[in-house]
Amino acid sequence: MSNLHQAERTQIRRDIIQMVYNVKSGHPGGSLGCVEFFTALYFDVLDYSESFDMIGNNQDVFYLSNGHISPVWYSTMARRGLIPVAELATFRKLDSRLQGHPTTAEHLDHVRIASGSLGQGLSAACGHALAKKMNGDGKAVFVLMGDGELQEGQVWEAAMFAASNKVNNLIGVVDWNGQQIDGTVDSVVSLGDLKAKWHSFGWDVLEVDGHDYEILKTVLMNAKNFLSREKPLCILMKTVMGKGVDFMENNHKWHGSPPNKEQFEIALAQLPSSLADF
Repeated sequence: MSNLHQAERTQIRRDIIQMVYNVKSGHPGGSLGCVEFFTALYFDVLDYSESFDMIGNNQDVFYLSNGHISPVWYSTMARRGLIPVAELATFRKLDSRLQGHPTTAEHLDHVRIASGSLGQGLSAACGHALAKKMNGDGKAVFVLMGDGELQEGQVWEAAMFAASNKVNNLIGVVDWNGQQIDGTVDSVVSLGDLKAKWHSFGWDVLEVDGHDYEILKTVLMNAKNFLSREKPLCILMKTVMGKGVDFMENNHKWHGSPPNKEQFEIALAQLPSSLADF
């Protein structure tokens, strides 16, 4: 595994644990599993302006559909210098910009839709990507979805729309950890052969190890470089829920549960960092 941005990735995992522990609320499992993705996206892949605007002309844009993993997004933005690191201490508190699920009402830069009602992000990303095509804007639109979220019918309506309209600047990424709040995804509602399913809906499909930083970064970069294809692209990103904290890994119980004091201390001990905590 690459050491690129290793200090930031470890610190982001520490931030996630601290954020949910501080308020005894939040979703650590999926957040920990998507650290490599968010770090690659914001440190290496996205072409964006730090002077934010909602339209994002001539910039890559990102939508988070599975909004409950907001801790990893907030921490990544802080460690990238887009928001103050100290602001992470306000997570899920009254009047904070860092709500449990991202909202536009809080006027937090880089948040374009309120997310948390699962299944909606792909539709919003489709609209933005199609608008970019109509305006001759050659930049990409990324959207991250959870695999449990794919049980929502709206996802597949949007998938059909994107393929039918050849929205080839749209890159959908699925956090494929096999876990959701009530158990394994297969035990709740099986998704079957995901690769075949996305293919059948008219998308190109790639699979990637979501924790191999170099490979993941390369796949995301290459996805942008092949926008000349006629199909939207789905990246099935294999991840481990709770990655980096041994007692949380592959355990659906950590989808939305904060650690107690003892678990908090054990988790931080497993995530030593050279960077400063918030």
